[in-house]
Amino acid sequence: MIDLHDMGRRAQAAAVALARLSTEQKNAALLAIADALAAQTPAILEANRQDIADARAAGTDELWIKDRMDLEKRMPGILADVRTVAALPDPVGKVYDARTLDNGLRVSKRRVPLGVLGVIYEARPQVTVDVTTLALKSGNAVILRGGKEVLRSNLALVNTLRSALAAAGIPGDAVQVIDSADRRYVGELLRLHQHVDLIIPRGGSDLHTFCRENSTIPVITGGIGICHLYVDASADLESALAVIHNAKTQRPAVCNALDTLLVNQQVAADFLPRVVAHLGKDGVTFRAEPRALALVSGAGVQAAGPDDFDTEWYALILGLKVVDSLDEAIEHIRQHSTRHSDGILTQTPAHADRFVAEVDSAVVYVNASTRFTDGSALGLGAEIAVSTQKLHARGPMALEELTTYKWVVIGEGHVRP
Repeated sequence: MIDLHDMGRRAQAAAVALARLSTEQKNAALLAIADALAAQTPAILEANRQDIADARAAGTDELWIKDRMDLEKRMPGILADVRTVAALPDPVGKVYDARTLDNGLRVSKRRVPLGVLGVIYEARPQVTVDVTTLALKSGNAVILRGGKEVLRSNLALVNTLRSALAAAGIPGDAVQVIDSADRRYVGELLRLHQHVDLIIPRGGSDLHTFCRENSTIPVITGGIGICHLYVDASADLESALAVIHNAKTQRPAVCNALDTLLVNQQVAADFLPRVVAHLGKDGVTFRAEPRALALVSGAGVQAAGPDDFDTEWYALILGLKVVDSLDEAIEHIRQHSTRHSDGILTQTPAHADRFVAEVDSAVVYVNASTRFTDGSALGLGAEIAVSTQKLHARGPMALEELTTYKWVVIGEGHVRP
């Protein structure tokens, strides 16, 4: 039996201690975490291999295992991200919007931690490290509930993280994990409003919906990405081909991978067959609406079904659609996008400006792959999630997005008349 209220009380106490730490203390702890993870890599990878063996025995898709569960090739990047976060500016204590009022009161805003974060995620054990390091730097404690598929991996990581924190003089309760696959603890965590300040789910749409509908705590939702690229009539087609290939094939099972390609009718007859030939060599298959289907053929091409343009594929599948104009492309995105990452490939500045102004997504691209929607890729260090809502954060959530602010008012015996 896990006592989540006790975990919450201990997390709150740890958050108070974290809020008092200097930037130097937090950075030293982060570097200690990187060193500890490096030293414990063999044990962590052994736990990870056991999780993967169980997943394969259960028939889990190999692409899913490679992209979401396997830590072996990711450990160097994980260690580098921890050190990157240590090198980033500390948002806590930052003073802004300072001014002196006519009556002599000095007022300002000061960045402060949110407090205690509850993070619920599926697979992807590297999230354990991303969340912990960003939370530590921003002064927040965390309660983690990872997926049952990587329970051993997460426990190995959390034990290493807690030991490193303790050695650095920081309460180990700054990071706690719900070490049970019982889903009832997810429901309990969502109602732990006495102790938890924000819930961040990372997973599929079912998880996000469950959290949104059952939480008594504010929830940041996002990470559900039906992502689009529109190839304008003026696009550099050679460059566009490379961008599309990267957006679809580099990591197809992540939320910023490309799902739908929209192509202007003026270039579709020439360009779509090239897309199918180029991406098909890497195993991509295609779902084409009637106008696109008339221009392409092959074993990997089939007619799009009624729900295909509302599907986040997480696989080497790409939707194809011919559109008459920029207006039609924007309207399609408006109807089918999840407001995650959408882009235009064009050499017409006015079209780029319209696209940026009218497409209401967390990240909007001009002549670039959607795969850059990532905290590390955008220079933020690691990220804790990608938010597709508008309050209080949008896009990759890194250090500043894990803080709020308080007003500070300094007077000299002022009283209000």
